[in-house]
This record gives sequence, C-alpha cells and structure tokens, in this order.
Amino acid sequence: MHEPAQEASPSTREIVARLAGASRGFWLVNWVNFGDGIAYFGFLSLLTLFFQHDVGMSARGATVATSTFTGLVTLFMVLGAGALSDRLGARRALGVSMALVLVGRVVLTLSPSIGPGTQGAFVGAWVAVLLMGFAEGAVQPALYAGVKQYTDARTASMGYAFLYSVMNLGIFLGEMVSPFVRRAFAERFEGVSIEAVPTAGITGSFWFFTAVTAVVWVVHVVGFTSKVEARDRLPEPEAEVAVEAGKGGWRTRFKLSPILDARFLFFIFALLPVRTLFAHQWLTMPDYVTRCFPAEVGARVEWIQGLNPIVIVVAVPVLTALTRRLHVVDGMILGTAVSALATFLLSGAPSLPMLIVYVVVFTLGEALWSSRFLEHVANLAPPGALGVSMGLAGLPWFLAKTVTGFYAGSMLDAFVPAGGGGDPGAMWTIHGAVALISPLCLVLGRRWMRRDERTPAPPGAATKAG
Repeated sequence: MHEPAQEASPSTREIVARLAGASRGFWLVNWVNFGDGIAYFGFLSLLTLFFQHDVGMSARGATVATSTFTGLVTLFMVLGAGALSDRLGARRALGVSMALVLVGRVVLTLSPSIGPGTQGAFVGAWVAVLLMGFAEGAVQPALYAGVKQYTDARTASMGYAFLYSVMNLGIFLGEMVSPFVRRAFAERFEGVSIEAVPTAGITGSFWFFTAVTAVVWVVHVVGFTSKVEARDRLPEPEAEVAVEAGKGGWRTRFKLSPILDARFLFFIFALLPVRTLFAHQWLTMPDYVTRCFPAEVGARVEWIQGLNPIVIVVAVPVLTALTRRLHVVDGMILGTAVSALATFLLSGAPSLPMLIVYVVVFTLGEALWSSRFLEHVANLAPPGALGVSMGLAGLPWFLAKTVTGFYAGSMLDAFVPAGGGGDPGAMWTIHGAVALISPLCLVLGRRWMRRDERTPAPPGAATKAG
C-alpha cells in the first residue's frame, strides 16, 4: 500500500499569515487563554504569601496548600476533567469550567474576612482550592483541544506555540499591574505602604484578578456562540476511526491510549525532576525574594516573576520556528539542560542582577521544549481522546507539583529563615542538582526513544501520529 505524498513543509511566514487569518473560534479560544493567564498566574504568584499573611497559615502550610491546588489541577485532568472537551467540545467546556473558576476565586478572596488564623478562614480557603483545582483541570485541556479543533495540520505547530505565548503575555501583563493594584488597596483599605510591608494589599490584587475572570467569562458566553462553533470548528479526519474504537468499549480505548506506550511513559516521567523547578517559581521564589532582598524589591516580587512570561512571549515563536525540524527528544535534552544549569546561578549570595539573569536563562530553556511537548502529546492522542491524553501526560507534573510543596516550605525555613541569615545559595544548589536528573535521563534513553523511527511497525500494528 503506497503512502500518500507528503505536502511540502510551509515556511514560517506562510504559517504566521495563516494564523493571522484564523477563524473567530480560534481567537476566542485564545481570548480565554489570555484572560485566564492573567488571573490564574496573578493568583498563583501571590498564593503562598496570601495563605501566610492573609489566611494565617505557616510557611509550610502555605506551600502545602498552594502545591495541593496546583496538584489538583493536574490530578483532575488525569481523572477525567479533561474529558469535558472531548464530550462537550472546547467552546462549552470552557464556558462551564470558567464559571466554576470564577466562583472559586470569589470564595478564596473572601476567606480571610472570616478572620485570619481561624478555622473558618482555613475551611473557606480549602473549599476554594478544591473548586478551582477541578475547574482549572478542565480549562487547560479544553484550550489545547481548542487549538486542535480550530487549526489545520499545517498551522497546528505554530498554533500551540501561539497558545503558549498568548498565555504568557497575559501572565506578564497581570504581574506588571499587580503591584500597582496592591499599593492602592493597601494604602486605602489597610493603611500601610507595600514598601513598608511588602506582603500587603494581596486581597486587592485577588479582587482585580477575579474581576478579570468575570469579564473573560462574559465575553466567552456572549461571543462564542454555537453558530460560531458550527462555522469554524474543523472536522476531525479520524472521527470515523474514533467511532470504531469506541465500539470496542473501555478495553479497546485503554489499549489505544498512550498509557501502554513505554517510550511515551519514559518521556513524560523523565521530565519530572526538572518540573520541580517550575513549582519552585511559585512555592519558593516569592519568599526567597521577600526574605533575601530589600523591601523595595520584595514589594514588587511580581515583576521578578513577570520576566519569565515576557521572555516566553518573544522566545517561544522564534525558537519554535528555528527548531521545527529538531526532533522533540533532542529539543527536550537541550531545553531541560539549560533550565537545570541556570539554577546554579543562584548558588552564591543573593544578587538582583544574578536573579534576573537566572530568570532569563531558565526561561530560554523552558521556551526550547514546553510548546513542543504539548504538540507531541497532542499528536500521540488517540482519535476522540485528546483531553484524556493531555490529562495522562500531566501525571508526572501532578507528582512534581504536589511532592515539591511538601518540602519547599521546610527548606525555606531551614535555608532562608524569615528572621534573616541561612544559606539560600545551598538551597538553590540542591534544587538544581535534582533538576539535572531530567536531561541525564533523556540522554541515556535517547536512542531507545527514537528507535521506532528506524524500525518500521509490523503489519497490522497500531500506530500513532507524531
């Protein structure tokens, strides 16, 4: 049986031109992506500080609560929240999940009003954590599904890169605005300056990001109608295959899923150590900055974290275009090595210039592999099960986020005590050494992971795209 002739690979300019003329559905998916990037990471960057200084938790309790939230996002993806996009389509899945996210953010922001340090405040915060965890667990795969449903095969690669960049643009804008919102709220309602109390005004930022969420949801519901979906959503060429697979019941779907692909499992689990560095950006970095740097730096901790997304906005499209022909495994090796090695820049005494260099270099490593990872997982997804496959691929991410939270707070207290002193450089050296395990594993398994490219599949064997 002859293989179909392959279409010539389009140039980057052609792909960008096609994205510029993309459908309304594609742009509305990215509207939710942009707005939730502002709000989700606006909350996340201040969450450990909020739990400590507004809700009344200890440092360890705050990192555990934050890690539980981020872990639940991934866990619910794995357990099936991602299947909403497979059953409802990206449009309806985003509408339902964003409504739940909005309720959760309102509950979380109100929780300290019960009384800091009280059981009522703790209960309110944990209820919000559970609700937001489930809802965000549905939002993320719905966004990925939206890219696949509203782009074609020639624009999908840049479509995923664009999704990642737009989200990071939202993160950057939210982080830039947040200190101004905190300052105004702290001075008007708390009677303090954020320069004197760097952790003041967080509740004000949370209300701002909650309002952003409400606007995003309203525009989505009003603008992304069923008519738009019917007009713009591209048919899945493998839909008939998906129907046939469904006739076999759960056993057939289980056999077709990536969970039985040894190379796929090794690939996603090898990334677990380096993913702990991403968790440290919101579990460790806020306290590191507010405890180790002058008050005027700590008062604008969001700006330090905002460097990551703005570098991503610029670097991801450029590096994706430059490395489109680089095999995903080689891209992972290069990217994870850069991110892990960057951490050793913090091994010395706290230095603002070195911190900025670290964030930039770490982010360049992230830009080399993150969007390619999403594209690779989407291509491996069986027909009709994109959301579930995205959830499965997030299982190691769930482990990284949850496990990291249980030791991050204790390491902060041991190496960066609130009263001063300690050895923050040693803490970052340990974190960097752990992250280096990822590129080493990928190097050791490189030939095995690429073996299927040189060995044709036997007749009748099930194959996956990508």
